[in-house]
Amino acid sequence: MRRHPLGSLLLILAACGGGSSTSIDSSTIDSAPGSPDAPTDGRAPPDADVSCPTPGVLPAMKLAVFASGFTQPVTVVTPPNDPGSLYVVEKGGRIKIRRGGQTLATPFLDISARVNIPNATAEGGLLGLAFAPDYAASGRFYIYFSEKATQTNGERAVVQVYNRSAGNPDVANPTPVADLVDAQQFAYNHLGGSLAFGPDGYLYLSSGDTAAMPSPAPDKHDRHGKILRMDATHPGTAPPNNAPDADPFVWDWGLRNPWRMTFDRATGDMYIGDVGEAQREEIDVEPAGMGHRDYGWDTMEGSVCKVAGCTPIGVPPVVDHPRSEASTIVGGYVYRGAAMPCLRGRYIYTDYATGRFFSFIFDGVGATDKRELTNDLDGGLTGLVAFGEDADGELYAVGLVDGNVYKLVPQ
Repeated sequence: MRRHPLGSLLLILAACGGGSSTSIDSSTIDSAPGSPDAPTDGRAPPDADVSCPTPGVLPAMKLAVFASGFTQPVTVVTPPNDPGSLYVVEKGGRIKIRRGGQTLATPFLDISARVNIPNATAEGGLLGLAFAPDYAASGRFYIYFSEKATQTNGERAVVQVYNRSAGNPDVANPTPVADLVDAQQFAYNHLGGSLAFGPDGYLYLSSGDTAAMPSPAPDKHDRHGKILRMDATHPGTAPPNNAPDADPFVWDWGLRNPWRMTFDRATGDMYIGDVGEAQREEIDVEPAGMGHRDYGWDTMEGSVCKVAGCTPIGVPPVVDHPRSEASTIVGGYVYRGAAMPCLRGRYIYTDYATGRFFSFIFDGVGATDKRELTNDLDGGLTGLVAFGEDADGELYAVGLVDGNVYKLVPQ
């Protein structure tokens, strides 16, 4: 079975109802107070923070509509040093800016003519966006998308470098500066899709395994089913200390479809939501700077053998869910915002088909204090395909089919 938010979601949601939600005035929350300092040990549970008035009790919360009217949005990103803006990435190839309670009429970037999506329900498209840490000065940003075949390249999934325009910071120069890394794209399943800068200053990409059988995920010389690590300032150059005896860009391997990968802004730990096949859905957590890890696919699916009787290999997930609980996992973020102090330090994620929300605290070794948040969030929302984080550590969720961006707010 091959499943993924951008393909099978469109079919599943035809039979699934959405949960309830509340609207909010986004113009009043574009610039929230700054995030408090992280606990001194970086991984202290939220109850250890003195600003949490009710230790052991999670705050009442809800998902409220922050913005609407987007066409198949897949993620949201805030540039460094621009706390009032939220950039919404649409699968079809456009990036739009939300600021001051409105969506700007002119897209920041439009590469729709170059994006390769074979049909409306297929995977593929513009999937990832990351801004350079020095974006305010350099104007550099990076995108990940599936590209149509050209005279010089076949169909591929590529990370490209762009600049914002010199004359208008709300519009990008439409000509790419360079390619950072690419891979031939054999299918439209399992593209992965997350781009993010790590605490080491390098750019990371979660790439899927193209649903090929046998999977290329265990092959360290193949870029599919991996976490790739790139030197964003030197296109085509791999940073030092990537995985040994491997393609120069490979950092981790053994992943099926790591659709959403993020870093905890307080600890630098990497959280990976990897979509399973028929048995388990998993969340992997990699302590900051660890790398060189085999996450087991396609010998393992979650914490179990894909085929009964195998010899277990790789690093097991910190959490995995049977199909009775989740069918396609969507990785989230560790909450580091100011609006709900008792939530800080907790990783929040969802399942797109059921709308169930889950959470835990990573203590540096494993997942602790696991709690389901579905009932806290009005019964959940189906069809969410990504989370986002603004400059203040507040969290957002993205609805592919309904075109909404939601914000996690106090009840």
